[in-house]
Amino acid sequence: MTTPILFREYIWLVNTIYKAGKISLSEINDQWVETEMSGGVEFSRTTFHRHKVAIEDMFGIYIECDRKDGFKYYIGNEYVLQENSVQNWMLSTLSVSSLLAESMSLNERILLENVPSGGGKLKMVIKAMKESKKLSITYRRYGVQATKTYDLEPYCVKLFGQRWYMLGRFADRGLVTFSLDRILEIKISHEKFKFDDSFDAASYFSDCFGVMSDEYLDPERVIIRAYGYEPYYLRDLPLHHSQREIQSTEEYCDFELRLKITSDFKAKLLSRGEWVEILEPKALAEEIIQWHQQAIDRYKK
Repeated sequence: MTTPILFREYIWLVNTIYKAGKISLSEINDQWVETEMSGGVEFSRTTFHRHKVAIEDMFGIYIECDRKDGFKYYIGNEYVLQENSVQNWMLSTLSVSSLLAESMSLNERILLENVPSGGGKLKMVIKAMKESKKLSITYRRYGVQATKTYDLEPYCVKLFGQRWYMLGRFADRGLVTFSLDRILEIKISHEKFKFDDSFDAASYFSDCFGVMSDEYLDPERVIIRAYGYEPYYLRDLPLHHSQREIQSTEEYCDFELRLKITSDFKAKLLSRGEWVEILEPKALAEEIIQWHQQAIDRYKK
């Protein structure tokens, strides 16, 4: 059996178990034989357990069996499919890839966005992270012609807004975020570094909207009022994991968030134009008003 076919089977199996919560092998087979992949042939117990091991090895997703509940199978570490984890991202990406591979006859009618690969830079950063080796990068910031070379310890990478970012640690400057597409040259050093085991990448960015973080900023309570169709968008795609709906009327909905008010978060609010109003904090509302006024003044010129 070819690798693409096996991947499709793995993805189908994980999705089926995850959606069911708990499901027996016979119930899995009832659904399996209805798919085109099965060819009308059931999973043998041997094949099922072989797939189970492969899924654990490849995706880090554990399929457990509850013997006390009729030998029903469930996802043992379900939390990895409910957050921005590598497992969830891989599974979602492969699911879409599998669907597209089956739909090549419609390729002119399926329009996609550019998905960043990070090129060889991402590969080198991850290699350095695995080997705990320092990196030397030549970097050019936006709006600056001059370049700078940095020697840093690669701590984590993050995908945001169709771009890959690296969080690097300096002995004298702490943690700094770099965009991979602005790195002009990258080299892996022979010098190793000791990774701080107490560092948690998810926690580091937990109070951030995107990739911008500021240790001098504290999370603040933000209340935004959404008009028109904006409440539907915000419900489907929350701005932040802390977002919750606190009031709803026929005219508008209010949402509360608690996060660091960084430049990328302000830019996101600004991009929503007339559909979003900032209620709290007042300082943020005044800053957004000022930005809108500056835009109006440019148009008047």
